[in-house]
Amino acid sequence: MSYESKFKRDDVDELFKAILSLETEEECYRFFEDICTVNEIRAIAQRLHVAELLAEKRTYSDIEALTMASTATISRINKCLMYGADGYKLVLERIMKE
Repeated sequence: MSYESKFKRDDVDELFKAILSLETEEECYRFFEDICTVNEIRAIAQRLHVAELLAEKRTYSDIEALTMASTATISRINKCLMYGADGYKLVLERIMKE
């Protein structure tokens, strides 16, 4: 069964194809430094870190102290882990294998 995103569009498809074309961490840095602000990159990285900590069953207060993320952000990510499109779960499973 195929996943149908709520925000699927041709320009988003093109963005994801561009991301999938990146082959190294250096290429990722180069692309994301051009396409995102420093704060956007840090916010995305923070969300992933929060998801990792939630997957480890850490408490909200621990996560807040470790990441400086708000409880609203932590709650939103937790909701995504529980009821979302499983994107965090997919990535976390893959990076934890490494």
